[in-house]
Amino acid sequence: MDLREINDLKILAARIRIAALTAIHSLGSGHVGGSLSIADALAVLYGREMKYDPADPAWPERDKLVVSKGHAGPGVYGTLATLGFFPYEELLTLNKPGTHLPSHCDRNLTPGIDMTTGSLGQGTSLAVGMALGDKLKGRTNRVFLIVGDGESNEGQVWEAFSFAAAKKVSNLVVMLDWNKRQLDGWTKDTLPMGDYVAKFEAFGFDTVKVDGNDAEALSAALEHTRCGGDKPFAIVMDTVKGAGVPEVENMDMNHSIPVSDEQFERWTAELKAQIAEWEA
Repeated sequence: MDLREINDLKILAARIRIAALTAIHSLGSGHVGGSLSIADALAVLYGREMKYDPADPAWPERDKLVVSKGHAGPGVYGTLATLGFFPYEELLTLNKPGTHLPSHCDRNLTPGIDMTTGSLGQGTSLAVGMALGDKLKGRTNRVFLIVGDGESNEGQVWEAFSFAAAKKVSNLVVMLDWNKRQLDGWTKDTLPMGDYVAKFEAFGFDTVKVDGNDAEALSAALEHTRCGGDKPFAIVMDTVKGAGVPEVENMDMNHSIPVSDEQFERWTAELKAQIAEWEA
């Protein structure tokens, strides 16, 4: 990748962050931390790795994304709106009566959402089933799964991963958002999970750990997942909860927070300044 390509992905990630904050600010509060931590992953997936068509969200040969940590819906909605899956103005209807953008992802309501999620752990099983189904149908598309580190406390997550490796679901790419925090504190204090890379490898995954807020590192890791073989892939993304907005990064509790008018203006101004720098 050259500098222009890297900067384009950084710009897309910043725009996703602005869009996610726009949606959450319109409601007054929401899941800021976990939406921002995966913005770089979403930018690389949609900006470089996945095949999709905003004009035909149900295209059978598309790559699919399951965000098992469905509370990060504002980040996903911000991505889809930025890329033209639906009008940007709909972000202002987040979780309001009659909206197409509920608090957690819902495939029956939002164009571009491939699977309904929100009950933590269940998205892993759903993604594995989707990938296996596509493989049995002889399709060449892949299924990408974003799962939270707090969510990985759920036993269902590891049951799904065990099945995926046993059935050689090699068109599955798991992306663990290791942002080190969950709803009510630090994951290490709630239930430490040990070495995620060692765990994935023990379960039979082709595994790598990268800086999950670095577009270039993520791109290289995702490029490796095209190599084939008979193993599912896992990318342990070392991320910062609230990444991209320093004030949020440094909050003690940033899972779901209110966003005032003043905070929104300040945070988006910082992101727009970053975009201008990268565009230059």
